[in-house]
Amino acid sequence: MKIMKTFSLLILLSINILTVKGSIGDTTTVETDITLRTITGEISGTLTIPGRSCRMPVALIIAGSGPTDRDGNNPVMKNNSLKILAHELAKNGIALLRYDKRGIAASKAAVKSEADLRFDDYVSDAYGWLQILKNDDRFSEVIVIGHSEGSLIGMLAGTSADKFISIAGFGQSADLILKEQLGPQPKEVKDLSFPIIDSLKNGNIVDSVPPILNSLFRQSVQPYMISWFRYDPRVEISRLSVPILIIQGTNDIQVGVENARQLSDANPDAEMLLINNMNHIFRITEGDRMANLATYSNINLPVSEELVSSVTSFILRD
Repeated sequence: MKIMKTFSLLILLSINILTVKGSIGDTTTVETDITLRTITGEISGTLTIPGRSCRMPVALIIAGSGPTDRDGNNPVMKNNSLKILAHELAKNGIALLRYDKRGIAASKAAVKSEADLRFDDYVSDAYGWLQILKNDDRFSEVIVIGHSEGSLIGMLAGTSADKFISIAGFGQSADLILKEQLGPQPKEVKDLSFPIIDSLKNGNIVDSVPPILNSLFRQSVQPYMISWFRYDPRVEISRLSVPILIIQGTNDIQVGVENARQLSDANPDAEMLLINNMNHIFRITEGDRMANLATYSNINLPVSEELVSSVTSFILRD
């Protein structure tokens, strides 16, 4: 893959280790701070390792869209979804690496300005982490777990991984998803927005954006959108030849079940699992939309047991 060759030239790898031991359930784990050094700045992550001496599988967790940190949180919502998932999988003998996206939290310095960011930067970062894990003799195999937008990133970066897991991944390119999300808006908004989306899809910057749409299509974010729109998850997942597990919650108000079916149809060898009443942040909720959203700011709720057991079984399967 051409972009992978480019990424390998740009990434400098180093590990800065700070070990913290703690008890999670009945399993002693070791958490290590790791730094991925790139030409634009440092990306910071946490490696959680079960307290055992034998070789074990390791998974790289790639977060979804927005200002998401290594634990699955953002400045306005804290739920620790990725942190809890990592610790639950560690109980089952699986090591996990999660990290702050570039420009976020401890990785903030890796993005100088919004206008400099490209979707391929996220792919490059994930690829760099995978090289660290693949070169670590403690690990028997390397698995990619991509959540939401991280699913597409994982498809692109993880061509050399041993297994791939998509959780709440989109089944269409981002331009089509954006049009769907704008569907409930008044006709006037769609008439203004859709030509801009089409222009960006074709790789063209839009110089004049109506003020009402500036928060979505401001000049500084358009290069990122152009770089993102060119990838179709269905095409990318069809290219993967490793074992694939596609997981989708039926009570996800951000990503619908049809996305999992689109991904599954694109790669008939993939396994698909629908988890009843699981929402976007891995919690089981049976209430209305407000009850669902309330879980986004609750760190005390457990993640889905079926999610943990299914991911564990898939990873440990020979």
